[in-house]
Amino acid sequence: MPLTAAPRSTRPEPTEHSPYYGTYIAHVPDGDVVDALAREADGILPLLRALPESLGGKRYAEGKWSIREVVGHITDTERVFAYRAMRFARKDETELPGFDENAFVASGSFDSRTLASLCEEFQAVRAATVCLFRSLTPEEWVRQGTANRARMSVRAFAWITAGHELHHVGVLKSRYL
Repeated sequence: MPLTAAPRSTRPEPTEHSPYYGTYIAHVPDGDVVDALAREADGILPLLRALPESLGGKRYAEGKWSIREVVGHITDTERVFAYRAMRFARKDETELPGFDENAFVASGSFDSRTLASLCEEFQAVRAATVCLFRSLTPEEWVRQGTANRARMSVRAFAWITAGHELHHVGVLKSRYL
């Protein structure tokens, strides 16, 4: 893969990720993805912190996740994506397995927590994610590995992480609030 002058500002090519993730990447505005990740926390956290705690358990339909579960899911998924990115940035060639997001949510006990505690955890995870991606060299940004049977680049994980949150913020706004 050719090295770009600014890999943080260059969208990943379709060959850098599973087609499934294209919709998440499309949500992210052009520009530096690390800056976008840092700014996104400034959007979701005030939105969630403005909600009364009584809405934390709201589900828009039977069998759908609660608002607290959505926040827990965003945080858990970000951890998984950042971990994968770090492994590939460090030239780890071990094939990484997928994960079952529904099993994670079912086992996460998010509805036993407050929205405030979930927001605090998300903020800490996001800060760590931003630090990780800011620390990478241009060479590390374009390294690849295999996760969930797909070749993925470090850069793709940054864009997917940003887009995944934006996707769920859209769902929260359109179906819950």
